[in-house]
Amino acid sequence: MSVLAELTSVTDATFANEVLGSAKPVLVEYWATWCGPCRMLAPVLAEIAGEQSERLRVVKMDTDANPTTARDQQVMGVPTMILYQGGKAVASLVGARTKNGVLAAFERYL
Repeated sequence: MSVLAELTSVTDATFANEVLGSAKPVLVEYWATWCGPCRMLAPVLAEIAGEQSERLRVVKMDTDANPTTARDQQVMGVPTMILYQGGKAVASLVGARTKNGVLAAFERYL
């Protein structure tokens, strides 16, 4: 049985504190409301957030509403997932993936 978690939204104003200042690794999904693959990825990330909550925090950022952080993090397309650890980006993945695909891409950092 899968455990789903509601993803917290971060903004340009809260990014530094919520993501870079986190003691736990944070996976940020950069997305947009008009993005079809982002909608496909949403339940996958909700499942990962619910199942991996002990070792990983998963949040989302709307790139249209928060262009500064997206630009500063060099997000060129959506969906883009970037894993932050100790205030630094350590890995990224572009495009919708399966749960196993997402976990495999970031497993070595968790």
